[in-house]
Amino acid sequence: MALRLDEIVARFGGEIVGAGDTAVSRINTLQHAGPGDLAFLANPKYRHQLATTRAAAVIMAPPATPGPAAAILTAQPYLYYARVAQWLNPVALPAPGVHPSAVVEGDVAVTASVGANAWVGRGARVGDHVVIGANCSIGEDVEIGDGSRLSANVSIYARCRIGARCLVHSGAVIGADGFGFARDGDGTWIKVPQVGRVIIGNDVEIGAGTTIDRGALGDTVIGDGVKLDNQIQVGHNVRIGAHTAMAGCVGIAGSAEIGARCTVGGAAVILGHLSIADDVNVSAGTLVAKSIPHAGTYSGTVPFLEHGDWLRNFSRLRHLDAMADKIRALEQRLAALEKKS
Repeated sequence: MALRLDEIVARFGGEIVGAGDTAVSRINTLQHAGPGDLAFLANPKYRHQLATTRAAAVIMAPPATPGPAAAILTAQPYLYYARVAQWLNPVALPAPGVHPSAVVEGDVAVTASVGANAWVGRGARVGDHVVIGANCSIGEDVEIGDGSRLSANVSIYARCRIGARCLVHSGAVIGADGFGFARDGDGTWIKVPQVGRVIIGNDVEIGAGTTIDRGALGDTVIGDGVKLDNQIQVGHNVRIGAHTAMAGCVGIAGSAEIGARCTVGGAAVILGHLSIADDVNVSAGTLVAKSIPHAGTYSGTVPFLEHGDWLRNFSRLRHLDAMADKIRALEQRLAALEKKS
């Protein structure tokens, strides 16, 4: 697909600097762009690349900077880039129909597509224009809303619900048992039946290899517009508010409640039964060990060190109590001396 800059601006807004009839056919980085490419500048540290880019035009924030012959000026260049990239790269959907090797026991809309070796269980309801990839397993009484897409090898356990226009990537498992066990007096573990569901709202994206456990009694709930990266673990009875986004390898223990419009950096861990307010940003690698009642940015990481320095610094942790006692004693002595003087 080739687009002119004036066509793009007519659709998404912004201001053209240079020739509006400049044609572009793909998005690329400033460094690697060539003729016919539309680049973007969202991070100021790459501004120096404007002088050397070969892009036909650049999406950037005002004011215009000398460099390419043409530009689109917008207050949010990264968001603008995302919208143009969607237009230039429309999703290719398979033709409706059920592959001969698929097993369909539930109700599948005639506009849906079911791939090879997929299974749709009894009582399942698959909406219009849904795509179910090869080897997917859709359990009994599952509901999948209109326009949702499941890549190959997705498993959705019985009675779970997926909203409209969702995207679930390969290897995701939705509705497996939560980690619930009671310890017997002899040290053995007795399984607690997990009888809840996973309820996923509209416009949710779930990354490859991500697992969302079903509730133990109530439901695990993922709100509208939530974006989950790859290899995230969501424990049973977790609730995630609308439009929250989480990066890869985040772990959320059971019954945690996370507000709307939050962001959680990669490899952060949120302990169970905690509550996190709306509009909270958790930095990568942070351990959230208590509830966060107020919006803001929270970090709990320790900068890495050369191993020998790390050993020396952290070996002192065991002496913190003794050091605090010494400091209090010195403060008392200093206060006494000041009174005498």
